Amino acid sequence: MAAPLTLLLVVAVTIRAALFRSSLAELIAERVEVVSPITAWKRVVEGLALLDLGVSPYSGDVFHETPLIIYVFHFLVDYAEITFMLADVITAVALYMTVKDYNKQVFRKQKFALEADRYPHDCLELIRSPREMYYIPLKVAMFYLLNPFTILSCVAKSTCGLNNTVIALFILCTIKGNVLLSAIFLSLATYQSIYPLTLCAPALLYLMQHQYIPVNFRRVSFWWFVVQYAFMYLGSLFVIVCLSFFLLGSWDYLPSVYGFILSVPDLTPNIGLFWYFFAEMFEHFRLFFLCVFQINVFFYTIPLSIKLKEHPVFLIFMQLAVISIFKSYPTVGDIALYMAFLPVWSHLHRFLRNIFLVSCVLLACSALFPVLWHLWIYAGSANSNFYYAITLLFNVAQILLVSDYFYAFLRREHHLTYGLYLKRKDGSEATLILK
Repeated sequence: MAAPLTLLLVVAVTIRAALFRSSLAELIAERVEVVSPITAWKRVVEGLALLDLGVSPYSGDVFHETPLIIYVFHFLVDYAEITFMLADVITAVALYMTVKDYNKQVFRKQKFALEADRYPHDCLELIRSPREMYYIPLKVAMFYLLNPFTILSCVAKSTCGLNNTVIALFILCTIKGNVLLSAIFLSLATYQSIYPLTLCAPALLYLMQHQYIPVNFRRVSFWWFVVQYAFMYLGSLFVIVCLSFFLLGSWDYLPSVYGFILSVPDLTPNIGLFWYFFAEMFEHFRLFFLCVFQINVFFYTIPLSIKLKEHPVFLIFMQLAVISIFKSYPTVGDIALYMAFLPVWSHLHRFLRNIFLVSCVLLACSALFPVLWHLWIYAGSANSNFYYAITLLFNVAQILLVSDYFYAFLRREHHLTYGLYLKRKDGSEATLILK
């Protein structure tokens, strides 16, 4: 498997290097679908210029990335292209190793369940075979590296790619069962954009499963592990925040980074749900609806954690999708990360209901984004309603995609427990309705 992965990495790096040298690089770097006011490379360059002049990069309203990012590129600005390509390679390799380990665990649990005769005899066709699972890690790496969204994000030098790398390393450390590194990378991801805080729940659930600690609020072992993980997570976050203060010499970055993410003052159009709504919003309603919109990312964590407490890896996938849909400044790079996990759930395809329609809508919207932008900004024959309409449709399609996979996952688990062909008491075929 090493040779195909190496070939894939070479092809992916070659595509990116060719695009970096083409005339398309500047055009891609300006696309509002690819970069946001937080992740745009030109804003990082502006921040570096201010830093070189001895001025705080947060003194204006241009730079909104974290201090660690600007100090990393203070030394690597001449090697920015290599840095972003390397970040994508690290992310893909981390995802590859993650899925490889996860598949081994799934196969082991499945084998024990078969030996214990826990599955109904009529659902053996739902059991996953080693041959079916063998190429999934490579497909995941391919889905990430060759996804046009990932390529565009890399060529635009969007710092979203670096965030994806940190999240991928967090998932890898979690699957490996390394509690300390999991907490450190999660704190680094939270430091970068706040929203990965919701990944704390699936990480805890998985690590407790890995250490055979029951998820029971009455057990001392459960609370002791939660306290340990919280201490490592908050301690790492405290160290990173203090390090940022010592590098910068002030706390100016806190309102400029986290205040900017939460208050959404820049209403530059993007593929998210915030910009148009708040552009039309009366000021005295703004705070209320801001809270309503922001709470969406965090609201689903508890119910999803309760429903999927036995399946924390699928919960991670769900949380990544929720973050990419409902965050205040999303880009296509955020979408590429959770879409890379779709091959992991290829065994759910027989239960998906709207996959063809949703796929067509996502492809059509991706093609129409630049068209409607041109008609609005350059041709003047459209307005913001056109662009927001396609943005809204794109996000609805993502929600349908994720909810379809959620339904398919729950249905398969139900069949593995009660059988594939359900019968009524009178012997007739029953219809399964999940509520």
